[in-house]
Amino acid sequence: MNKNIIQLTKKHVAGTYGRYPIALVKGKGSKVWDKSGKQYIDFVSGLAVDNLGHCHPAVVSAIKKQAGKLIHVSNLYHIEPQSQLAEKLTSLSFADKVFFCNSGTEANEAAIKLARKFFFDQGKTQQTEIITMHNSFHGRTLGSLSATAQKKFHTGFKPLLPGFKYVPFNNLPATRKAITKKTCAIMVEPIQGEGGVNIPDPSYLKGLKKICQEHGILLIADEVQTGFGRTGKLFAYEVYKAKPDIMTLAKAMAGGVAIGAMAGTNRVMKSFVPGTHAATFGGNPLACSAALASLQVLTEKNFLSKANETATYFLQRLKEIDNPIIKEARGIGMFLALELQKPGNDIVIDCMKQGFLINCIQQNILRFIPPLIITKKEIDSLVSVLSNSLAKLNNK
Repeated sequence: MNKNIIQLTKKHVAGTYGRYPIALVKGKGSKVWDKSGKQYIDFVSGLAVDNLGHCHPAVVSAIKKQAGKLIHVSNLYHIEPQSQLAEKLTSLSFADKVFFCNSGTEANEAAIKLARKFFFDQGKTQQTEIITMHNSFHGRTLGSLSATAQKKFHTGFKPLLPGFKYVPFNNLPATRKAITKKTCAIMVEPIQGEGGVNIPDPSYLKGLKKICQEHGILLIADEVQTGFGRTGKLFAYEVYKAKPDIMTLAKAMAGGVAIGAMAGTNRVMKSFVPGTHAATFGGNPLACSAALASLQVLTEKNFLSKANETATYFLQRLKEIDNPIIKEARGIGMFLALELQKPGNDIVIDCMKQGFLINCIQQNILRFIPPLIITKKEIDSLVSVLSNSLAKLNNK
């Protein structure tokens, strides 16, 4: 049965993904099952989407209830779950207002537009350039792709959009030097995900904020992957104690349902007026209801503290793996990585055969972004399999 699904995919679905040869059809908590009934423990969680695990009862219940009432109406009208979600997000963050869309790349496109519009409204029509970081990843639509400072994603899609300047991540002097009269914003992932789980110095985000304040420009935090508990706080900017002017969100917001958001202060958001930006499905009742349910669970007392305790244990277990092929084990919250001296895709395949889903980025970095509900027992099981797989790779 797996084979039939795989054949259909190859025949009819655009080949934009290098897919592994399994077809997942069911999920519950930290586990998923393929069409043949084989069980896997999921340490990828839909690429940092399923922070509550698969099919969390609260999210499923909210979706069922809302689907029976109202699935979609136009943003020409007020939408109850949308207004409630906006209120919830602003109460939990620095932001005053929220724009809703459907994905992380859309959220980043909105942030790029808002930053430029903010200075346009002040008559500073030449102040349009945004500084982003080497190894960043902001999305695959043409604007967010142009903001992404990784050449491999640019191949075949030039000319890119003008108005972006790239500097090294975690390098404040280089960022300061790059600012000109054209600069309107600095856009940064608090922790780089696709770029390699790159964790900056504790003072880095504060330093960027200071630079922005000195030059009167905006700080945009791309929290598409780091948001909603992934780093141990609801948002990563809280970890580094540096409030941005604009924050982009998506992935884990709605427990697996597609949604995105761009949140900002009143000072900046006043530049988005009717006609400046829109998203037909953005903030639809179904997705917003799922997000409200997800946030209710994430903000329950002790939920994140328990997840942080487990995350600390996970990192320690990774550091205990004794193998010369390992260059470094690193992480913050449930956002972890093993950097290897060799390519790591064979490890991914070997772990998958043994019932564990993990991810490899930048060819040699194993990324672990499991549901926040993952258990120590499941971590121990993975580490055991991982240790054996690394030993086999080392002996090749």
